[in-house]
Amino acid sequence: MNIMKRNQFKIYFLTIASVVGMSSCTDLEIEATDSIISEGFQGLADPSSAIDGLYSSLGGQYGDQANFFALQEVTTDAALVPTRGTDWGDNGLWRVLHNHTWNGEHAFIGTVWNQFNGNQLAASRVLDSRSNPSAQNIGDASFIRAFSMWVILDNYGQVPFRDTSLPSSSLPEVLTGQAAVDFILADLDQAIANLPTVAAGSGATLNRASKAAARYLKAKVLLNKHIYLGGSPDSGDMNEVVSLVDQIAADGFALQAGFFDLFRDPADTGGNTETIWSLSALITGNRIYNGLHYNSTSLGGGGWNGFSTLAEYYDLYEGDPNNNRADVNGNPLDGQEERRGGVPPAGKPFTGEPGTSDNGGLEDGSNVGFGYLIGQQYALDGTPLTDRAGAPLTFKRDFVDGTGAPSFINNDETTGIRVMKYNPRYGGGFAGHEVVFRYADAHLMKAEAMMRSGGDPTAMVNELRVLRGATPLGSVGEQQLLDERGRELYQEVWRRNDLIRFGQYTRDWLFKESSEIGNTNRHVFPIPPAQLLANPNLVQNPGY
Repeated sequence: MNIMKRNQFKIYFLTIASVVGMSSCTDLEIEATDSIISEGFQGLADPSSAIDGLYSSLGGQYGDQANFFALQEVTTDAALVPTRGTDWGDNGLWRVLHNHTWNGEHAFIGTVWNQFNGNQLAASRVLDSRSNPSAQNIGDASFIRAFSMWVILDNYGQVPFRDTSLPSSSLPEVLTGQAAVDFILADLDQAIANLPTVAAGSGATLNRASKAAARYLKAKVLLNKHIYLGGSPDSGDMNEVVSLVDQIAADGFALQAGFFDLFRDPADTGGNTETIWSLSALITGNRIYNGLHYNSTSLGGGGWNGFSTLAEYYDLYEGDPNNNRADVNGNPLDGQEERRGGVPPAGKPFTGEPGTSDNGGLEDGSNVGFGYLIGQQYALDGTPLTDRAGAPLTFKRDFVDGTGAPSFINNDETTGIRVMKYNPRYGGGFAGHEVVFRYADAHLMKAEAMMRSGGDPTAMVNELRVLRGATPLGSVGEQQLLDERGRELYQEVWRRNDLIRFGQYTRDWLFKESSEIGNTNRHVFPIPPAQLLANPNLVQNPGY
């Protein structure tokens, strides 16, 4: 498949994500053409259809490689997008996120603001009594509004809220600090009261919110509450986090062995006990192809050769720092733990495993390893792959130019360790299942809450590590717990949130601007300038 075709696939995924993600977006600030909330609004005729649209929009917003994902992952030590020749330059769009030099005009910052504030307004329309929402509608809309408002609070520090009973000439009020947290928690309590109990392993049912999903989000808000209010974690909040996770476990959610099976379509694996909430909108392709080389596989039109991770992040795991090999069945050959995955020497014989396809007696895409891809990559038949210039396709730890000097902009096609949590062998990457809330995260949240209220999280962390084939730790403090979250939850859109909560978002890492090291103003993004002009109740965040 030629390069133009591959680029068409890249554009296809971005376009789908953008279209789905923006399908329910509405600018919350006053515009002359505002037709969503107007003087004549009398409720929705079909609130259930509006809920369907909201879940569809969330799928696109969450699955996109840009916007929300980029703000949570590319601004951290877990992901960067170097320029390779003429690829991925994009006028520095990706580089300024990783080196912390973004400003209020950055496209992703404006889009995330619009998307999640749009979700909030759409959910409020469902919750308006004039829409006559059912109990299920109220549960779903309360959950989605809480989730969307929490995203805005976490990323921007202030949340505009429009009351649907007021005319469009009324400016949205702005919630911050305690008021914002209280509003979100009240919505979550309403969601818990109205959503159904859904048992673990319920497959497609988990594509909608449940009591467990609302309890998970409430625990997440409480765990981060002191970040929004200032001060230290409250012991009462930490005790409630523990209680909420225990209630989630009472619905059957639990840690499960087989790490990479957790990121497959549940229909192919018989379900799992870890997925609390997932989204389906043909969205896993971005997670797969944005890091693979153009020649890594012919599935999905091939890779896009952009995203990588830092060597320091890869080094969080056990195993040889320079090799990450596995046999064709995925068994580790370099002392690595399960979550680090491995690169196979060839494709796996086709056995008819659900979700896979036959390519000449081999499982198509099975030459692409799981986890972290480093070193020589191989074709299905075991032939060593090459890059487009014919050099060995060997993914490398370092980002360097032709002279060997560290470089963000003059890389070749092979620099950077690639990340593969989802895999093209299962449906070519077009499977509609991406995990959003997972029990392993809840398990680690409980461990953290215990630690922050004076308890010892070591046993809980080691319970997870043993299940993942990692050596138990002698003791666990803040650094060890942050590292464990990094090992378990990579590419799941939690890294920025975690680094801020553990006080490490502004530390030094490769290619970060020296002037931004220690700059805590970067804990929140700027309010888009157009929104400041439209709503005087908003105040630009410090440093912008």
